[in-house]
Amino acid sequence: GQNGFSDIAQHFTIFPDGAILTGRSLDVNPAGIKNRNSGAICIENLGNFDIGQDNMLQEQKDSIVQVTAALCKKFNLVVNSNSIVYHHWFRLSDGFRNDGAGGNKSCPGTNFFGGNKVVNCEANFLPLVNQAIAGHQPITVDTNLLRYAVVNADSLNVRVGPGASNSLAPGRDPVQLGAVLRVYAESDGWLKISNSASHWVSGSFTIEAKRFIVDASSLNVRFGPGTNHPIVSKLAKDDQVFVLEEEAGWAKIALNSWWVNKMYLREF
Repeated sequence: GQNGFSDIAQHFTIFPDGAILTGRSLDVNPAGIKNRNSGAICIENLGNFDIGQDNMLQEQKDSIVQVTAALCKKFNLVVNSNSIVYHHWFRLSDGFRNDGAGGNKSCPGTNFFGGNKVVNCEANFLPLVNQAIAGHQPITVDTNLLRYAVVNADSLNVRVGPGASNSLAPGRDPVQLGAVLRVYAESDGWLKISNSASHWVSGSFTIEAKRFIVDASSLNVRFGPGTNHPIVSKLAKDDQVFVLEEEAGWAKIALNSWWVNKMYLREF
């Protein structure tokens, strides 16, 4: 593009009149919160919603709630402040979650559904999402799922069958570095990554991963397996992580050498 960017940062943009524009492919991680983009979906709500600035129209409010609810239903997300997060809660310099304590953007705005703090989200926004979902209960077990895998190549083509001789899957963009894949079948080193379509990737460019949730009120993330390594972030109770490697009671949860004490994780 004119500014030198290869793609738009977010997956969806919601306009003041409620119109919804698709952007980056859902197969590609967003460019949103530093060190927090893997496996995420990013929504931009067009406007300045700090106190004293733009007044959000009801049409835009309705679309924001409905899109969030639809994504929760599609991806079986629990409606809470770990699944649905605001940019304001993460420090700009390193993505550390400090809930807006300092060094943060105001995004999505100090007057976004009554405020941009966690307490505002839980009191004002999440109840509307729950109402829109109308009793949907997230499915925690996919009976056809074999395992999870994480992409460790810059880009990985998706093909219509298990082998490089098969054509690229139409309408399916390559999956990107750090993407978490659900594996439904395996054949000769190839992985089927869709339960409903014949979409396959080479397993040679993936790492097997296991899904866990944080079973502590707060869990430090360190830049290496041990308390002698610096803290780079913090996880909250019920946050979901994918473990790629284990060492001496520590679990690696990201390709960029982020580690947590496995004692405080529960397999999910």
